[in-house]
This record gives sequence, structure tokens and C-alpha cells, in this order.
Amino acid sequence: MCGIAGYSLSDKSAVDQTLATQTLLAAISERGSDAVGYAFRGPGLPLVVHKQRGGASALLDALRVPTRARQVLVHVRDYTKGHPSLIANNHPIRHGSVVGVHNGIIANDEEILERHGFGRAEPGMTVDSEAIFALVDEASSRPAALEEVHGSMAAGWLDEREADVVYVARGIGRPLWVGEGRRELFFASTREALELVERYADVRLRKRELGEGTLIVAGGGRLLRAESFEPDRTFVEESLLPPVRAPEEARSCLARLAAIATAGAVAR
Repeated sequence: MCGIAGYSLSDKSAVDQTLATQTLLAAISERGSDAVGYAFRGPGLPLVVHKQRGGASALLDALRVPTRARQVLVHVRDYTKGHPSLIANNHPIRHGSVVGVHNGIIANDEEILERHGFGRAEPGMTVDSEAIFALVDEASSRPAALEEVHGSMAAGWLDEREADVVYVARGIGRPLWVGEGRRELFFASTREALELVERYADVRLRKRELGEGTLIVAGGGRLLRAESFEPDRTFVEESLLPPVRAPEEARSCLARLAAIATAGAVAR
């Protein structure tokens, strides 16, 4: 069970990008501690990816997102396939022009890669999530491509061929929440993460759980469109993983987040 989150901001949004990203990271920190990472881009900014072994607490203070960033992805990993000792297996994952994050298990990843003739993005990669981003890279994020996936999925991705757009999709078996503000759109694995964003980023969000078989496209801090696909509902996990995988990470990160926010408020 991993955790994913991210956002799209309007250039008129007053949200502090670093604090918002730290808030999302702290909020999902309990969902995995094998690896942690984030990605961002914006006008005049290339798509930057940072990822490392360990839990969110090792990254929270060092995390920095430029004020020009408009799209961000965040991930904490509780790995099932693709050992985290190989950094390429950790998220955000790049395949072609796509960089994405995923929560879930893909059971037919090797079949997808072989059927389409997709090569692994980096030598030694075995992570199952790459199959999702290979599919959407080839299909230019058309939702029907996700119907090939046999497994559980909540995912978000950026495509370098499309500026100012974030894709967010939910298949089956994993939660995904969306929060819309006046100039912001956030997504996260839990409703509580969006509530924490409201508290620390000083925004009001209309929160809803994304339905299974839904792909949304966000840009400029707002929902641009929503599309449907038919996920493979025959997949059944052998054992259900608990959502809280690293409670010590949550305690540490939430306490540190409160201190960071307090210090920032005093400085202002």
C-alpha cells in the first residue's frame, strides 16, 4: 500500500508550493517508508524528479519546490515488486515522456510490456507500475489504454509533451480523493490529506472521492475534463494490505510539519 498525492495550481494561486508539498508528503507518510519522492514542473521549469530510499521524514525538511512550479506529484512507497535498492524502481517513475506515481499492484505488467514491445526505461527495472506509464505514454493518455491493466490502481502523471496538465486516474482497489479550490486542484490517497492541505495551505476545497474507472485532467488549477474507462474488475488481491504501514513516519512528519508551518507564520 503506497501513498500518492499532487496538485495543479493557477498562476494566481497564493498557495506556498513548498509548504503544500510538505503537507501532502506528511499526510501520506504513514502509507509507506521504503522510498519517497516528488516531481514538479512549471513555466520555464523543466520536469524535475527527486527520489530516495527511506521514509518521508528523511526528506520533509530538505524538500523544496520553486515558486514557479504549477504541477507537483508526491509518493511514498511500500514496495511489492521492484526492490527499492534500485532507484529506478521508486516513484515518480519515468517512461518515455511520462513521469508518474502509482498506488496498487499490477499483475500483468510483464505481459503488457511484452505485448507492446516496450523496453524497460532503465536497466534492471522490475517495478510493475512502469506498465501503466508505458501504456499512457504510447496512447497519449487516452483512458482506454488503462483497460489493459489487470490489478489495482490509483495513479497520477505528467507528460512532457503537454505543458500545464496533470492526469489523475483511479482503476479499482485503491482510494483516491480530489479537492477543488478556486485556483487549485489537489489529489491524494486520503480525504484526511486534503483536510490537512486546507489547514496548512489556507485553502478551501470541495472534496470528493474519485469513482472507479475515472480519469481526470487538470490544468491551471482547475478541472479541465473527466473521462471514463472500464477497469478490469476480475482482479482480486490475495491479501489486503492495511493503509497504515509506517505509523512512526506519520507521527514524526506531522509533528515536524506543525513546526515548519509555525516557523513560517512567524517569519511572515
